[in-house]
Amino acid sequence: MGRPGRLGALLVSLQLTDSAFPSGFYTLSHSLEGFAQAKAVTAADVPGLLADLLRHGIGPCDATALVLTHRAVCAGDWDLVARVDQRLHAAKLNRETRVASTRVGRQLLDIAGTVIGGPVLERYAALVAGGGAPGSQAAVAGAVYAAAGVDAEQAVTGDLFALAVSFVGAALRLRLTDHVRAQVVLRATAPVIEEVVARALTAELADLGGCVPMADVMSGRHERAQARLFMT
Repeated sequence: MGRPGRLGALLVSLQLTDSAFPSGFYTLSHSLEGFAQAKAVTAADVPGLLADLLRHGIGPCDATALVLTHRAVCAGDWDLVARVDQRLHAAKLNRETRVASTRVGRQLLDIAGTVIGGPVLERYAALVAGGGAPGSQAAVAGAVYAAAGVDAEQAVTGDLFALAVSFVGAALRLRLTDHVRAQVVLRATAPVIEEVVARALTAELADLGGCVPMADVMSGRHERAQARLFMT
């Protein structure tokens, strides 16, 4: 099968970011459940928290890693692929987020190996199996999109939108929003996603790393909670 055209690439992106794709991505609340458990978030706070996470955490960390891995795979630079994945893993400061990232990433790599296939994903799987890379979700996603012929801009935009959808989905389950307001939040978040995408597309490896201290605190508290709906 040849490289997909514009519509083919769009269809791949839609499939990979759909909540029915069984990578486990939609089992994450991205620290929201921790905030809810601590009674540190209200319905009015949800849009601002999502924007802050995108701008200061997910954007400079995961979105940057996705773009860098995509670029490295397209260039055949597997040393850089490994370094991006390792740096992304190290940038996640608490155990819960590191474990969730690699669990979802390895699941994505395994399923994409079956659905998309090809030497790129086989090589990445061997790299992870051999201990050369942890298999973090965003890095794996960059490789999967590259292997499927989806360009970096569309790839990172789709992945960030999927994250926003999973965040508002968590807000729904935590009774912090309703279905209509969730869609309002997603629409209002579009300019933030565009801003984060633009930054990620020009970032270098030294730029990789986010800083949202309260999200890390809440994730640490969440890991020790007696009852949890989400992995993070």
